[in-house]
Amino acid sequence: MRLVQKDLDIEHFKDYQPVFEACTTQDRSLLAIRRMKFDNEVFLLTVDPISLETRLERDRCLSCAQTQEQEYASTRFFQALNISKSSLFNAGLTHGAGGGVYLTGDLCPSGKPLDRSFIEEAIKFSPGAPLALAVSGAWLVRHKTDFAWLLNKVQDQELKITWVNHSYTHPYIPGLPDRQNYLLKPGVELDQEIFETEKQLILQGAVPSVFFRFPGLVADEALQTHLRSRHLIALGADAWLVLAPAPRPGSIVLVHPNGNEPQGLRLFSKYLQDGKMPLPFRSINEAP
Repeated sequence: MRLVQKDLDIEHFKDYQPVFEACTTQDRSLLAIRRMKFDNEVFLLTVDPISLETRLERDRCLSCAQTQEQEYASTRFFQALNISKSSLFNAGLTHGAGGGVYLTGDLCPSGKPLDRSFIEEAIKFSPGAPLALAVSGAWLVRHKTDFAWLLNKVQDQELKITWVNHSYTHPYIPGLPDRQNYLLKPGVELDQEIFETEKQLILQGAVPSVFFRFPGLVADEALQTHLRSRHLIALGADAWLVLAPAPRPGSIVLVHPNGNEPQGLRLFSKYLQDGKMPLPFRSINEAP
């Protein structure tokens, strides 16, 4: 569901907090991972532990109670949550199940406009195609017109977008080593980076997914553990097009349609035209 009405702002959010509750309706069993008040009405961000689909639900429409994680250990959701790597680079889910590719685009903070031609090319090649967009909060607040354009594409069923959290500030200082950079930069608070982006997505009319992409794909074990405690799946990539060989079946493809990496978009077009992009495009929810 969509919460947002015109002229509302972040002050309308109250008591935004992580939870872990089992919720039921007459025909569904869900897990609640966030609770919030929006204009004094309580809402929950829920996830289906089998399909990984998320929804915003009115608390009064669900019956919820605190639960234990071990009861859901065998579900796809928890199996994906528990994917981790000890290496600093490219934590979490890096390759998906089956054929085709999982197309993802990162919207890191940028003064440049959204590269709409990339979106249009994906739509033209595969109408209604799924696309995962990793959105930084700082990009979103600066590009509300571009974001509204994307939402219209979804509403018109030209595109199916999974909204991935890419942190709020996406900290990065050129020249600093990775262990002191990105979200490992001293003073960065991961909860704030997570929750402020989720709130902005909701405020603009989108539903956050259960995926989170670390800026620079850089995270140590402590960051991964913290992310896991917030019930978010770390999303990596094995086909960052400017850094990796051509995609293969099951690849999680990474490009940057934020204006900062045109070479990756050119490679995307070339792979499509040359028949080197495994098809179809698949929803990131199917990857784990």
